[in-house]
Amino acid sequence: MEEVVALIGIDWADESHEVCVYKIGSDRVEHQNVEQKAEALHDWVNALRKRFQGGKIAIAVEQSKGALIHALMRYDFLLFYPLNPKSLSSYREALRTSGAKDDPSDAELILNFLRTHRDRLRVWVPEDEVSRRLGMLVEFRRKIVADLVRVTNRLGSLLKGYYPQALEMIGELDSRMACDFLSKWPSVLELKKAKAASLRRFYAQHNSRSAEAIERRIVLAQAAQPLTEDRAIIEASLLMVRLLVRHLRELLDSIREMDAEIGEVFSLHPDREIYESLPGAGKVLEPRLAAAMGTNREKYDTALELQQFVGTAPVTVRSGKSHWVHRRLARPRFVMQTHVEFAAQSIPYSRWAAAYYQHQRNNGSGHYAAVRALAYKWDRIIFRCWKDRKRYEEERYLEALKRRNSPLVKLLNLPKSPKSTKMLPASPPQPRSSHSSWASAGQIIAELKENFVKNNVENTKTQHKKIEKNA
Repeated sequence: MEEVVALIGIDWADESHEVCVYKIGSDRVEHQNVEQKAEALHDWVNALRKRFQGGKIAIAVEQSKGALIHALMRYDFLLFYPLNPKSLSSYREALRTSGAKDDPSDAELILNFLRTHRDRLRVWVPEDEVSRRLGMLVEFRRKIVADLVRVTNRLGSLLKGYYPQALEMIGELDSRMACDFLSKWPSVLELKKAKAASLRRFYAQHNSRSAEAIERRIVLAQAAQPLTEDRAIIEASLLMVRLLVRHLRELLDSIREMDAEIGEVFSLHPDREIYESLPGAGKVLEPRLAAAMGTNREKYDTALELQQFVGTAPVTVRSGKSHWVHRRLARPRFVMQTHVEFAAQSIPYSRWAAAYYQHQRNNGSGHYAAVRALAYKWDRIIFRCWKDRKRYEEERYLEALKRRNSPLVKLLNLPKSPKSTKMLPASPPQPRSSHSSWASAGQIIAELKENFVKNNVENTKTQHKKIEKNA
């Protein structure tokens, strides 16, 4: 543990921060208030440096990012110890059974936590510039996608109220085709004026090539009847549709611009090849995984530490005769989503991942429980590739499964490893059924590729929608 000359507890806020300063060897604590202004913060830090002659100062605060951290991370003599708010809340309850809480006393509580448990806390080390920039970009992109989901939900609800035929004519609302269609034919009356040739040309220009689908839509347009003839509803809805379509176009442009910037920054990431080697990650999840893992190899000593931080490791609760295992609720949500979404996307592209997912389903797990279990497995692999700075190789991992005689070997129909002394069953695995846990990997992958969307594991953009709706 690095030697320090002072300890500081900060209870941060939007406008000002309550600060408690303790000088090592002193018998008193100083209370201060610092404004959340760039000039005030830097003046305060410079005063600390002058007072303690540049010695190391440990600071505990309930955050690892935000305006306060952004302002102070430039100073190399400050050691940050981010505290989990839940840990501090439990510590407060243990010392104050009344539940009393106020900012000055909370700052002192944070200081006492740091003084008592600093040997069990880990100093926060900022990631490299590329990783930090990438991390902010992918989170900003996710927020824009959330806005896109909200706009398309509002647009869909609005169309159901006066123009439900549009939903069948354009399919997904978060597309250029939807924007162009609603701009050209914003109501049933406008749609009925459209000629069949105009509709065919429109769909062809938007890369909709299914002749059967196009003809079905043309028949629908010709037979369409207004849901309502109330001019008040129609006129108000037309204005709102124009506004939502305009907003939708801006969001789609923003996502495209953000994707270009993310791709450029990701190309500079030192671990880019690791994430590009992961099956099914694609251009959206590769930079998200890179940002979530970072480049600081000292952050996690074991794969279990990564799994516990991400939230894929389950929690075991034992008390007396009761024994309960449940999913981890205290975890960084965006990081957890990133790892779980990657696990879902890997299923059609990785033989063992498809086999393991199907095994979990056949054993009674629901879809999301099976995907979380798969993410737990993937986290071990990602950790080892990240730690060793090596690309993922599917065949190499399958060889490792054979050497260990993993149960997945039977499911994958892999030949027995020559180093193993265990014998595989002479008969081939039986086809899947409600009573069997095993099936051929080829059959599983073929079925999953065909029915992946029906199993609620769609492309990454659709996953964003479902997560936001369920949040």
